[in-house]
Amino acid sequence: MRTIVFVLLFFTQISFTQILPEKERALLKDEILEDRFKNILPGLMEDANIDMWLLISREYNEDPVLKTMLPATWLNARRRTIIVFYRNKKEKIIERLAVARYNIGKSIQSSWDKEKEPNQWKALIDIIASRNPDKIGINFSKHFALADGLVKTDFDELLANLPETYQGRLVSAEKLAIGWIETRSEMEMKLYKKLVKITHDIIEEAFSEKVIHPGITTTEDIVWFMRQKVTDLGLETWFHPTIDIQRNKEFLKSHITSFSKGKEEKIIQKGDLLHCDFGITYIGLNTDCQQHAYVLNEDEDEVPVFLKEAFRKGNRVQDILTSNMSIGVTGNEILKASLIQGRKEGLRPSIYTHPLGKYGHSAGTTIGMWDSQNGVPFNGDYALHKNTVYAIELNTTVAIKEWNKDIRIMLEEAGFFGDGVFEYVNERQVTIKPIKTQ
Repeated sequence: MRTIVFVLLFFTQISFTQILPEKERALLKDEILEDRFKNILPGLMEDANIDMWLLISREYNEDPVLKTMLPATWLNARRRTIIVFYRNKKEKIIERLAVARYNIGKSIQSSWDKEKEPNQWKALIDIIASRNPDKIGINFSKHFALADGLVKTDFDELLANLPETYQGRLVSAEKLAIGWIETRSEMEMKLYKKLVKITHDIIEEAFSEKVIHPGITTTEDIVWFMRQKVTDLGLETWFHPTIDIQRNKEFLKSHITSFSKGKEEKIIQKGDLLHCDFGITYIGLNTDCQQHAYVLNEDEDEVPVFLKEAFRKGNRVQDILTSNMSIGVTGNEILKASLIQGRKEGLRPSIYTHPLGKYGHSAGTTIGMWDSQNGVPFNGDYALHKNTVYAIELNTTVAIKEWNKDIRIMLEEAGFFGDGVFEYVNERQVTIKPIKTQ
């Protein structure tokens, strides 16, 4: 009986009309990419004071930054792909050149004729020499993995071919690479609102009486329902989702256990407080969301007041954190101020907010980690920049007298920090979702 129920559930249909067909996705992805090259890259190169930016990758071993610059029809680099961005300060333009056999979509034109110059490295050196840049940025970084994409072989080949005149001009493009990854355009933010709405809709369906049958449905059933829903919609998930339960007469798990991906499968019962951690990928952007639902007991018509009050405290920690976010302030400074303020208000917060965008755990400032509540070295010392998106991820521990135990309200929502103003990309959960079952 249980198997039949869940076979049917996997075919539950709801409207997701905002999801585009593949061809329209590709057109939008390339339009967004061209817009970023025109309207974001020039300012980032100027701010980083880099004249030329070199990105070098081989097929299936792509630099994480270069990966975000490939058009929709390029799923990977081809052979050895070299992209050159040159900031022509005199003409106030950014040249986009590919030292490759092919144009990279419509945005980056091939500047290598192999028949005239068979050596790809020599063709690159000719481009460098003809422009004579003062600072040549390459992607290496000790502390930011996404800005450390130049592999040793390509670096060694570059040095072996680059004249000494230019070797002394090589600098880390860390600031530029982080800026490219973390900065969101207006076009991207319009897409992001739809993407977060899709994420919320999938959670809404998973946490519903259509899917959850107390005494039958397990946490793993819901996990795989969500995975299947993502696949059926033609989307992807960037991490395996989790579903966990807090209930009366069961002690609160430690943070180590709570953040373990090896969750124990449990059968869902009435009176359970459910929690999910779920995110999807769509047209080059990612979401990361945690929400709560409560399975009503037979004698309940709404979520108990004591759980509503606990959830309100979780929202309050969100408000405290986002009110402390300001341009130029580091993640460690934001973390410290928020924890102090929360504790003064009698809360027991834990904050571990991370950048979100081109990658799920993206580049930018880190505002705490669940096991680093005194600050995060290096990554937490990076300052907050405008036009960036974050997974506002945190929890607060609340004593529940009615259950004679502590519970943990764990929340995560995509938030956008604009020109000095914070806003949720597409709202946040403000009440625990009630699940009324038969």
